[in-house]
Amino acid sequence: MNPFHKIRPFPIPVVTPLGAGDMVEDETLDYMAMPQGMAMYQAPILPEPEEIAACDGAVRILQQVLEALQHIAHGAAPQRQTTRITLADVSNADITLLNQVLGEGEVSAQILAADGGPPTLRIQESVFAGVWRALGNSPEGYPVDYIEVGAVPEALREAAQIDSASAAPPVLPLPPQVMNVPSLLVELEDQRGIWRPGNVAHVVNLTLLPITPEDIGYLDHQLGTGRVLILSRGYGNCRITNCCVPHTWRVVYYNSVDTVILNSVEVTDMPDVACAAPEDLRDSAERISEVLQWVRRA
Repeated sequence: MNPFHKIRPFPIPVVTPLGAGDMVEDETLDYMAMPQGMAMYQAPILPEPEEIAACDGAVRILQQVLEALQHIAHGAAPQRQTTRITLADVSNADITLLNQVLGEGEVSAQILAADGGPPTLRIQESVFAGVWRALGNSPEGYPVDYIEVGAVPEALREAAQIDSASAAPPVLPLPPQVMNVPSLLVELEDQRGIWRPGNVAHVVNLTLLPITPEDIGYLDHQLGTGRVLILSRGYGNCRITNCCVPHTWRVVYYNSVDTVILNSVEVTDMPDVACAAPEDLRDSAERISEVLQWVRRA
């Protein structure tokens, strides 16, 4: 298999520890630390011209990436449509150059194995928003290595749909100290029933509600946790996981010391924070065009 640049690890725990003292109020006025930095685009450090001259395959792939971005940016394709560009037959030298040019952006994702083993697919957004690098295995089990251009890789949506088609988690009796989660579960079920593609996400902000740690635990059990794990490092950190019920996601934001600052449930096909915006795709098209112009002058 072709070599793949290292995907950054997931430093945020998959399950947020919620102790009994997390809801204790303090009479002192103590502001929670907010994220201090924001990920910004940094132009890739390109190799010397003579190194690029020997990598026609990488230049060809970048041209295909540019054409796919332009197709979306000019409105010739639906915003949800993506384009996959296989790297199966690309030489190691070309792969090395592509990895150098694409770099690592702010969003990483994994599709976990159903049996709890290593991830079946790893995905890393490049420094060009909407250009994604994927490596792993297909649902059928054969190796895949590709670039995908679009708002978000389709494999993430597909895995979430498969998870939601499985049996829903069993309903457990309400434990003691559960307050408001039963009504929240009814609200979420109603929203799933009326959700349609293209609808605005329905967001339940758990941070603002009077709920206990037992509420959170019961809610997460009844929604279930799927195999899709996404981490966005744009402004602070955001962990996104799919649930085992249709069109439902857990979205949790952290500050720089991994304290939860926003805990929510979204009813949508994919949370916006995981997706490259249309203006980001247009910017990526301009930046890759500039890279190709430099390459052709080299």
